[in-house]
Amino acid sequence: MSDAVAEAPVADAAAAEIDASLPYNNAVPGAVLGRWAEESDGGLIVAADKLIPLMTHLRDKEEYDFLSSVTCVDYSKYGGKLRAGVSERFDTVYHLYSTSKGGGHVKLHVRVPENDTVPSATAVYPGANLQECEVYDLFGINFEGHPNLRRVLLWDGFNGHPMRKDWHEAYYDEDAKPFKSRHPAKGYEFHEDKLPWGKNTTYPEGWDPEDWREPITYVPVSQAPGHDELGELDTESIVVNLGPHHPSTHGVFRMIARIEGETILALEPEMGYLHRNHEKIGERNTWLMNMPYTDRLDYINSMSNNLGLALAVEKLMDIEVPERASYIRIIMAEFTRVINHLWSIGFILNDLGALQTPALYAIEEREMILDLFEEVSGARLMCNYMRFGGVVRDLTPNWIKRALYLVHERLPHTLDELDRLLSGNEIVKARGKGVGYLSPQDLIALSISGPMIRAAGIPYDIRKVDPYCIYDRFEFDVPTLPDGDIYARYYIRLLEARESLKILRQALRDIPGGEVQGLPAFASATIEAGFGTIMGGRGGYSFRPPEGEVYQRIEAPKGELGYFLVSDNKANPYRYHVRAPSYINLNGLGPMSVGYKIADAIVILGAIDIVLGEVDR
Repeated sequence: MSDAVAEAPVADAAAAEIDASLPYNNAVPGAVLGRWAEESDGGLIVAADKLIPLMTHLRDKEEYDFLSSVTCVDYSKYGGKLRAGVSERFDTVYHLYSTSKGGGHVKLHVRVPENDTVPSATAVYPGANLQECEVYDLFGINFEGHPNLRRVLLWDGFNGHPMRKDWHEAYYDEDAKPFKSRHPAKGYEFHEDKLPWGKNTTYPEGWDPEDWREPITYVPVSQAPGHDELGELDTESIVVNLGPHHPSTHGVFRMIARIEGETILALEPEMGYLHRNHEKIGERNTWLMNMPYTDRLDYINSMSNNLGLALAVEKLMDIEVPERASYIRIIMAEFTRVINHLWSIGFILNDLGALQTPALYAIEEREMILDLFEEVSGARLMCNYMRFGGVVRDLTPNWIKRALYLVHERLPHTLDELDRLLSGNEIVKARGKGVGYLSPQDLIALSISGPMIRAAGIPYDIRKVDPYCIYDRFEFDVPTLPDGDIYARYYIRLLEARESLKILRQALRDIPGGEVQGLPAFASATIEAGFGTIMGGRGGYSFRPPEGEVYQRIEAPKGELGYFLVSDNKANPYRYHVRAPSYINLNGLGPMSVGYKIADAIVILGAIDIVLGEVDR
């Protein structure tokens, strides 16, 4: 592992004790029981003081090298049977996968009493860094040993932790939609007039809104070597802010860099400027109400966002999707991947400066695909097209004919033209080759996924290793490149777009007839109206998933997109969490930038391919 990512410690005495005293089956992680972990609901309940030894064992002995998701659930208002007899308020949840063994995963639960701490997993999995910061920020869980635990989506001084079930914002209505107060029996009035800001908001002790001034936020970057180590000139390092309004930060985003001359000594991402607490909204929405909200995450890829949520709820409820709907989903997802990769290539080249033609190519081809999306969904960007059990409506007449033209003629020509124009370009090679390098081991340790790891030679694609939908029916390759630099990240997206066209040709050729919605007709109509179980005891269809939890991941264009859902058999999710690849991939921004120039940092960020709607949520 490189110096950019501190190597995790080897198994300590406690981990050695696991090896010596307990059986452990490669195929059945649940064999680690007794005083180390208790098996429950397909996962392991782990005592806090055993978490790090167990994680070390799972990584080193069982090859679970990829920490996919870290999140938390506040069970203080859970009324179901699953938590009967459990006194701890919080549950931190970890999902581990193996990039070498493929399918299967380990789920760990650490139950946390009020005001208690949990050991930080960053010593074993550095990719826990930003995820633990998020849990600390939104739930108030302290992770002991974290290298820089801080507010990451909210500002320093924010009062409270908004994902807790007892936290209420200004103008708080109710815990779940529909808000009855918005529709009083007689006439209408502004709800805010009844709850003016201040009367339902808790302030810090001694806080006076008249005297308060927003603090100047500053995240101290890592200690850097002294100037005498870097050359003959007697200079000092300085801290420079890039953003939050820099035109090349791909949105409202800030990079805090310590530089000497133009060389980056340390760099940290600062996000949250676009945060609107997507997950809190998601827990107040009914299940289907969240579908259009997923459009607003990675708003380049709304179809993929829809698909991930649909699959998660279908997994929770054991809903079967009709054949035709499954093919349509694949078609929409792969067209989305082509859009994303063309767009990403355009941005990478634009960040290099003065190369506008590729961006224009990307925009023009994207518009033609968006024409197809608009025809079936009614929207170009926020499609809201997937539904639990299928899709909202069938393809229109001649839609497949127009799609075939794109995948057989127009798009292959465009990809070939981009390859011819850019891949041998002297500037592209000079600015891209060898820049922003991170080793395969570091990428996996940092929980980075998607094209970023395949550009470093790791053939890990969820469509292959853990197939969902009907991806196992299609022939396609998982391209890899060995270099792990900006140039490889550009070119891997070109190769992946070609593989998407291969899938699209097969899907458009083989798509069967039939229904596009697998739920009963009345259920589908009720859900389409957006009410789910709101009708409750008045005879409406009851869309209430059974008690339980589920984690569903897909290979979204930017990497692993995961939805972690907890149901208490009500019309609204009890817990709704999004594992956002744009956010977690930013774990690598600092390590990729150290040692390179300020101008390189712009392109390194561009090659990660983030969307701030997904980063901040």
